[in-house]
Amino acid sequence: MSLRQLPSVDVLLQQPHTRRLTEAYGRELTLDALRSALQGARDAVRAGQPVPSAEVLLESAQRNLAEWTSPSLVPVINATGVILHTNLGRAPLSASALRAMQQVAQGYATLEYDLPSGQRGTRTAHAERLLTRITGAEAALVVNNNAGAVLLALTALAKGREVIIARSQLVEVGGGFRIPDVMRQSGARLVEVGTSNRTHPADFEEALGARTAMMLRAHHSNFRLVGFTSEPTLAEMAGIAAAHQVPVVDDLGSGALLDTAAFGLGHEPMVQESLAAGAALVMFSGDKLLGGPQAGILVGHEALMARLRKHPLARALRADKLCLAALEATLLHYARGEALQALPVWQMIAAPLSTLRVRAERWATEIGRGQAIESRSTVGGGSLPEETLPTWALALSLPKPQTVLARLRQASLPIIARVEEERVLLDPRTVLPDQDDLLLRLLAEALAASDASPTGKAS
Repeated sequence: MSLRQLPSVDVLLQQPHTRRLTEAYGRELTLDALRSALQGARDAVRAGQPVPSAEVLLESAQRNLAEWTSPSLVPVINATGVILHTNLGRAPLSASALRAMQQVAQGYATLEYDLPSGQRGTRTAHAERLLTRITGAEAALVVNNNAGAVLLALTALAKGREVIIARSQLVEVGGGFRIPDVMRQSGARLVEVGTSNRTHPADFEEALGARTAMMLRAHHSNFRLVGFTSEPTLAEMAGIAAAHQVPVVDDLGSGALLDTAAFGLGHEPMVQESLAAGAALVMFSGDKLLGGPQAGILVGHEALMARLRKHPLARALRADKLCLAALEATLLHYARGEALQALPVWQMIAAPLSTLRVRAERWATEIGRGQAIESRSTVGGGSLPEETLPTWALALSLPKPQTVLARLRQASLPIIARVEEERVLLDPRTVLPDQDDLLLRLLAEALAASDASPTGKAS
């Protein structure tokens, strides 16, 4: 009898509030939400719960609709101090890159169309011109990410043949991406040389044979090899390879086009340096130190690039028009010599310590609690391991700091911060300057909610 007291879907559809839901979410989705709410009510009644009213059922349906239609990919404020935060999307794009994406997205574009001839063109041409000019390479190719670039190069150039690599470079990067696994997937045969801590030029020379397709270097992008260690330089590898007429391929990863040492960091190998040292092919990411969209970029000899372009895997890995538009706009900043001023990644790396201190102190003053303290920021994104930059951060001593972090994540624009020594820290280095006022408002709301909890007031 209790189940019979539940209203039907048709009855719920006649409610005024349901009509508003239908207008907002559409009839089919609203019907699904009502049916889901009714099924939940039946299960509850069978478990001994009272029969819910129509109003309660409609509230349940509305919650379903809100949950189903809320995007899971949303913007956040990064106050962690990690510049290339992989979980938060790595490099923020420049204003020019955002405009370029919007322009090609809102209509048609010359993705594979050559305006002068009126004939079909190629999408690889868009970024190639700038990449070759900036790096000095003969040719370039863009795919969807650097893992794809590595897979394409190994498959197209070394399938069924041997690739020589130092044991110390059999790395694993984020997400369980392992160089040996990719090499096996490509059909190339892995030839390991040296030991885990020491590899010499002679080790490569002794491993070369008739079936050698390439010598591969994988940059230590997320760890350091210290102590009793040695590895051949890229120039030494290139000299050996040239004598045996095989290419040296450099999986550089981070994609630095500027010298990080100029900003108090260690020197991250630059793309131009790898090419100058004799690498026939260099692969790197677009969304790390390059400061652009997710992309895998290959630069090097035209003869090798021609083979990559023709391989069927190149189509499966190709970049779309939004990526290419953003990448071209990003590269233009380097060509014009304005990367430091225009790219958020380099603005953050180069941010003056005095400016960061002023912002952190202003935050403490505006919030009326906490204090500005000296701290450290990191580059992140698998770049410059153990390297940090001095910064100033707002530190808040709280009874339950993890609870406040959770409140910040639930803000209308989520704020991602960090905890150190039982204090919530917010680092202005990774907060875009135009986000300061919004951050302070949302932070004040979260702290007010914390004050109202039984745990007590933050300091």
